[in-house]
Amino acid sequence: MQDRAAVRFERVTLSYGARAIWSDLSLDIAPGTFVAILGPNGSGKTSLLRAILGLVAPSSGRIEVQGRAPRRGDPGIGYVPQHSSFDAELPFRGRDLVRLGIDGHRWGVAWPDRAANASVDRALAQVEAQAYADAPIGRLSGGEQQRLRIAQALVGNPGILLCDEPLANLDLRYQRTITDLIAGWRDRSAGTVLFVTHDVNPVLHVVDQVLFVVNGRWAAGTPDEVLRSERMSDLYGSHVDVVRVHGRILVVGESTESGFNIEEPHHPPSVVVDHGDEH
Repeated sequence: MQDRAAVRFERVTLSYGARAIWSDLSLDIAPGTFVAILGPNGSGKTSLLRAILGLVAPSSGRIEVQGRAPRRGDPGIGYVPQHSSFDAELPFRGRDLVRLGIDGHRWGVAWPDRAANASVDRALAQVEAQAYADAPIGRLSGGEQQRLRIAQALVGNPGILLCDEPLANLDLRYQRTITDLIAGWRDRSAGTVLFVTHDVNPVLHVVDQVLFVVNGRWAAGTPDEVLRSERMSDLYGSHVDVVRVHGRILVVGESTESGFNIEEPHHPPSVVVDHGDEH
């Protein structure tokens, strides 16, 4: 059915022990939507992706992924994990990493498979990584490695792509490149993207919807609906200013003696939201 949500949360609460990470989350994400998931560290952004992947179960409520309950190893979901470095001496090629998206769950060495190899080649082409597909992955730059991680997530032709901080540790040029690669896949495939990030700036030009989670609370809507003083103040439980200057939005909270702390979930981070094309 065309009107079926790609991902649906119905009054979902996720808790670890006595602590509720977020509560009573109700949200329908339509197919083809690019969602930026924002919030400070410890607010449950990665846990939300893990719940969609079927790796953690909600304490209450119901999650549907393409009309079904979440399940581990769902081939309809591609996942780009948080960035981690590879050993420079690792004897592992870029295409080998991408191939793990097809048969990484199996034991032993992958057997030659023309169909699998063709899928790997197509995924490499989607992220424009053919030039270094046979290079040792540990010798590649962070941006090149991230292209290959995205290819690995796309090799199974998923309908949903989950990205956990894919722009971390990348320079501004590669942040824009990676964002546009993912948005290009969304546009070509009508796939759905859930994109965890600390900084909405590099993705704002492609984002349809924002989900902001903090202190067990949440807000969802367009960037202009969510990133407003009243909405953000309500989320944080303290005064937050959202200032628009020359097409940019600056979100700042009450300062402390040590200034703004982006890692602390009880104080809002400084977030600059740019409506222009230059980042």
